Amino acid sequence: MIEIFILSLIQGITEFLPVSSSSHLILISKYLNFDSQSLSIDVSLHIGSFIAVIFYFYKDLIEFLNNKIIFFKILLSSIPVMLVGFFLVETGIIEKIRNVKIIAFTTIFFGILLFISDKFKLEKNIDNNFTFKSAIFIGFFQILSLVPGVSRSGIAITAARLLNFKRGESGKISFLISIPILGAVSFFGIKNLIFSDSLSFTYLNLLSIIVSFFFSLMTIKYFLSYINKFSLNIFVYYRVLLGIILLVIAYL
Repeated sequence: MIEIFILSLIQGITEFLPVSSSSHLILISKYLNFDSQSLSIDVSLHIGSFIAVIFYFYKDLIEFLNNKIIFFKILLSSIPVMLVGFFLVETGIIEKIRNVKIIAFTTIFFGILLFISDKFKLEKNIDNNFTFKSAIFIGFFQILSLVPGVSRSGIAITAARLLNFKRGESGKISFLISIPILGAVSFFGIKNLIFSDSLSFTYLNLLSIIVSFFFSLMTIKYFLSYINKFSLNIFVYYRVLLGIILLVIAYL
């Protein structure tokens, strides 16, 4: 239960912060020798985050029913990463890039890119400036998030900031795009469980969903509040420091 709580905490916080949830889950499980991380637990963790982002943005989702253009733009942004992600998983390539050295380099490089993008002007918002061109640009940037250490949230925010969207609007775009992506991850995860004859639901799965939901919800709420007032420098410093530590571990 302690392992599940820690994994749920990490998933809930890092899924929506620009620091890469996949790399943190990989590193924690690797260096603490966790036995609890499995396909069913991974699916449960993502389901918790999925429910949280739907719960927080339910008003925006209701508005999508009246403004289908925004809905299609959000969906368009999420399609590239889902298609490429499906290919990488089915071919087994994704497992070959899940190592500490890659995580270290991507954590540093894309942290610096986040720093650079955060210096761009603050002027655009979703209602007036989120065009199909913007959606496609952000969508293709998100393909990079399939590499551990890049961060889906981080690269989406970086792409939006490069397009001069306000920090808060960039964060909101990142969260909204995460809805179809997390939904797809949850769906295919459940599908894989069914076909692997491993479909079982225990109190640990329920615990992981609940804890992941709680910390995901808190992260969304306070992160949006934070980036409306402050820069993203603290996340850049964290990424660079973490990357340096991982490089030392990997090469020594």
